[in-house]
Amino acid sequence: MADLDTVFDDALPPGHRSGVVAVVGRPNVGKSTLINAVLGQKIAIVTPRPQTTQRRQLGIYTDERCQILFVDTPGLHNPRHKLGEYMVSVAQDALRDADIILWVLDASVPPQPGDLHIADTVKQAAPHTPVILVLNKADLLGGESGRAAARAACADLIPHETTLLLSALHGEGVAELVETLYQRLPLGPRYYPADQVSEVNMRFIAAEIIREQIMLLTEEEIPHAVAVEIESYAERSADLTYISAVIYVERDSQKAIVIGKGGGMIKQIGTAARQQLSDMLGTQVYLDLRVKTLKNWRSDEALLRRLGYRVPKD
Repeated sequence: MADLDTVFDDALPPGHRSGVVAVVGRPNVGKSTLINAVLGQKIAIVTPRPQTTQRRQLGIYTDERCQILFVDTPGLHNPRHKLGEYMVSVAQDALRDADIILWVLDASVPPQPGDLHIADTVKQAAPHTPVILVLNKADLLGGESGRAAARAACADLIPHETTLLLSALHGEGVAELVETLYQRLPLGPRYYPADQVSEVNMRFIAAEIIREQIMLLTEEEIPHAVAVEIESYAERSADLTYISAVIYVERDSQKAIVIGKGGGMIKQIGTAARQQLSDMLGTQVYLDLRVKTLKNWRSDEALLRRLGYRVPKD
């Protein structure tokens, strides 16, 4: 999280509100999609695969009345390696730091065992923090009877202030969510400039966009074994940005899949990532991608630190 000692509060109206909202939930319930919908632009990658978000990401929503700092956390789950342990610890820390907890659930399915685990985690990590339940994917429900059933199914999961049904994918209910959060935020200043939507830099965003395309285009064994490191990021001119990146996988067989027959897969990944980056930057992008094997990086604390995961030292 950025240093909240710095404030940007010139000419703020009386009664301005601000605060940290931790967005938690099982993997793949739509947390990142929801934050992107609130901000009106993409800052978090989105794929159909669970555990897409691996690090804490900050989304900054600002209007004339408030500034909401959304913390997009990795999905809470039972970890199977050091990277998984890191992801869970990041989510737990976000709960402790939050003014409000936004628990996102998939309204189209009944509560899962993982939701009970989240309820226990929230109760232990932040027992006094207000909780708002967000039942996402409401567009998949039937009429009012389906919505009432979804509300009833989640009513006893945890003590909470209110329940909202929405569809982050289609923007339904997003404005109501912002209003609900505004009403519950504490009085406070503006911690970031009004036009800033994230605290991460473009190197981080570029790496995430490349990782997103790998997850979307490769086989099941690849997605969570991949990391992306930006080696060089340079604005060569007003119309051209040069980005060089290394894609790390854990096994040589995974390297072969990412490269593809005749280099076909890495070309697909590069083309898709280049287009997104060009649209975001407003320049042409020269994207240089290489693939290397870094054996068992998800279970090696030193390698995790090297790749930017802030694993605490023993």
